[in-house]
Amino acid sequence: MAIHIAFLRGINVGGKNKIKMADLREALGKLGLSRVQTYIQSGNILFESDEDEATLRQRIEQEIEKVFGLSIIVIIRTSAELKKMIANLPFSDKQIAEAEASSVGECLYVSMLLHEPNAERIEKLKAVDSNDQFRIVGRDIYLLFHQSIRNSKLAIQVEKLSVPTTTRNWKTIKKLVALSDEMTEDRTE
Repeated sequence: MAIHIAFLRGINVGGKNKIKMADLREALGKLGLSRVQTYIQSGNILFESDEDEATLRQRIEQEIEKVFGLSIIVIIRTSAELKKMIANLPFSDKQIAEAEASSVGECLYVSMLLHEPNAERIEKLKAVDSNDQFRIVGRDIYLLFHQSIRNSKLAIQVEKLSVPTTTRNWKTIKKLVALSDEMTEDRTE
């Protein structure tokens, strides 16, 4: 069985779309997903399944709506895809250090898209006048902020790509890879 990570968009943010992680784990376990675990309150769920991404996404979204009454977008990546995401980091250590020096809070993020954006939308993103940087690799947009994600023109424009997306900071991505590695190790022991 493959290890998948489901990223829920917009839960437990600003007191809205509240879901307790214990309740979420229980609901997804009832769907037949194996070894369900969550990481922090923002909706990062690790689990095992042999089902394909589209089927999993549909089933999880339907279950969340049924159990919690919330219409939530779910983006799914496999453990292998997250490892590849880390290996493909398009920014140099120097670029990241420069951004960290001027940024308030985290500076490196990844927006995970449901599917690749169209070329016209990408051109609009390229036209954004900002000190922030981005690189698109497949269905993922790497974002490097020199001030803050909160007031970034680039972050606002990523939301306007007309593609369902959710964003996580780099530390969260790395932690999810570590947790998926632990799941793999536990399986082989």
